[in-house]
Parts: sequence; structure tokens; C-alpha cells
Amino acid sequence: MTIDLLKEMPQITGEIGLEPADLPAPSTLCKAFDRIEMSVCRVLLRQSAQLHDLSEHAAIDATFYERDRASRHYCHRTNYRVQTLKVTKLVDTATQAVFDLHCSTTLEGSDADLCEQIARRNAGDLRSLAADKGYDKQQLREQLRELDIRPLIKHRIFAPYDHAHNARIDEDRYAQRSMTETVNSAVKRSLGYAVRARTWYREFREIALMCVVYNINRAIKQ
Repeated sequence: MTIDLLKEMPQITGEIGLEPADLPAPSTLCKAFDRIEMSVCRVLLRQSAQLHDLSEHAAIDATFYERDRASRHYCHRTNYRVQTLKVTKLVDTATQAVFDLHCSTTLEGSDADLCEQIARRNAGDLRSLAADKGYDKQQLREQLRELDIRPLIKHRIFAPYDHAHNARIDEDRYAQRSMTETVNSAVKRSLGYAVRARTWYREFREIALMCVVYNINRAIKQ
């Protein structure tokens, strides 16, 4: 579909120094896409986020993307059983730019463990991190503080002192965690709620590049 669109957009191909006859076959483009490592996609995502004036205050949350419906024959032949991808996004609360993510085809591992992994990758760029009660884990809070990141994660209420812990949280900063839901909705409305790639590693790259496009579009509009 990308190749077909470019053939109908001579101004776009001209900007990138190509003629319609120079465009590769779709299978060639697909194989080239396979050679792109996820680490490269992460660099592209970070570069697109830096088009914005990041605030060092972020929020994290997970959402689900559907995998494109495949035929029963294809599913049986390739053991294509998982129908959704879990995607955890790290979003700057001031600019609503996505600057890191984690993708998974399984539900193994807690949200708190994934949060610690993502926060550690971005420790130098964060001063605070907001998340909902699904990330309530004392070990996570301690790990964030070791990284010099202020945790804005409310405690689930099991005892009276949990109310006291929650009262100490900066409510204005904590309220900004809803920006992740806003970003998830915006990405899905503009770029789709399902991934079209068949293999899981292509799907991870596809989601990362969707976030890159979202960041660039938002930077242009601003």
C-alpha cells in the first residue's frame, strides 16, 4: 500500500529524491523492514520526541492493539493465536509526546516490573513519573527513587496510613497521568487500533513507527 501511495504522489517522491520508476517492489520493502532492529526504531522514536520541548515529567500506562485478522488457514499454519498486543507507553505530560514504549504478546510480568525497566532506560530524562494504582508496588517506588525519579503512584487502600501516603502526592502532577489515555486515543483514532504486520517483531516496529509519526504530526501542528 505504501508503494502504491508513493506512485500517486510525485511531489513526495521528488522531495526524497526518487522517481516513481525507482520505487522498490513491495516484497523488497518488506524484507528491508525486517532488517531494521527495534533499537533503531527506539532511536527514531526518541529523535521524534525531541522535536518537542520535553518537561522531564512523564506518565506511563498500557493499552492494547488488535492484530489484523488472518485467515484460519494462516493462523493454523503459523501458530498465530494471540489476537492482541499489550503496549506500554511513556508519555511526556506537558507535550504529550511518546518517547519510549514496550510491546508484548503475553500478559506475563507485572506492570510495575515493566515500568521499572522503561524508567531505567530513561532515568536521565525524568524527574517524576505518574501512574495509576495498577503500578502500586513499594519495590517500584524504591527503585524509582534510586534513579532520582519521584514516583507519583497512589497506594491502594488497605490500611489507614495508605490515605496518608496518598495525601502527600502532588495532585496536579498526578492528575497529568491521564495524558497517556489521551495519547493512546489520539494514536488509535489517527493511525488505527490494529497492526497490519503478521509477525510479532514486525508488529513491534510498526507500533514504534506509528508513535514516531504521531510525534512528528503533533510537532508540525504546534
